[in-house]
Amino acid sequence: MLRTLLVVACAGLLTACASGESTPTTADIAKVLDVKSSFGPAFKVSTFGPAGVDPHLLSGQALPPGVVFDPADCAKVAAGLTVPEGLKGNMAATTAEGEGNRFITIAVETSEALPFPDPGDACKKFAFAANGMRGLDEVVESPTIDGVRTLGTHRVVQTMVNGKPASGELYNYVAAFGNYRVIVTANPLIDPSKPVVPVNTQRASDLLSAAVKAIRGN
Repeated sequence: MLRTLLVVACAGLLTACASGESTPTTADIAKVLDVKSSFGPAFKVSTFGPAGVDPHLLSGQALPPGVVFDPADCAKVAAGLTVPEGLKGNMAATTAEGEGNRFITIAVETSEALPFPDPGDACKKFAFAANGMRGLDEVVESPTIDGVRTLGTHRVVQTMVNGKPASGELYNYVAAFGNYRVIVTANPLIDPSKPVVPVNTQRASDLLSAAVKAIRGN
């Protein structure tokens, strides 16, 4: 479960926009479990941790061979985070599924602050393609939180499965302050017997703000 949570969360860490300033602080990542109270009976909620985590998982997955980016310079943005050697970390998470959506809220504490990615103006929106797959990454609005840097991204991927076109999307919201990072991912739940429900981006954005508030204790 740990690796799955981090892979999902890191999938959206390819582009970023900053809002606010990161400041040294202390927080309690276990408090991210408190966001479960915001989900009603229509949601299936589970929690994880706090527990140790290999911070190198935060660097995301290696890119498949042959990926072409447009603009080409955005390849360096898509490479993900550079994690310092010797970094140690802990995490806790709350997952909720219901009303056609899945929300994963993760709080991570690391032994030193992680770099915060910034795509620059040229890579706030870029396309990529490889081996019958194509997609689009774009920066989206993220909440403004006092003393915290935030980012929001949206990824759409289209591919072929068993000879039929298939698509998926993921919204990712990140807040960073001191040695702490809060990540909220949101995506539609796929049920072949039902139409796809649009992602409730307002709920995802609100979860980021609520989780930061909870672990900072303010």
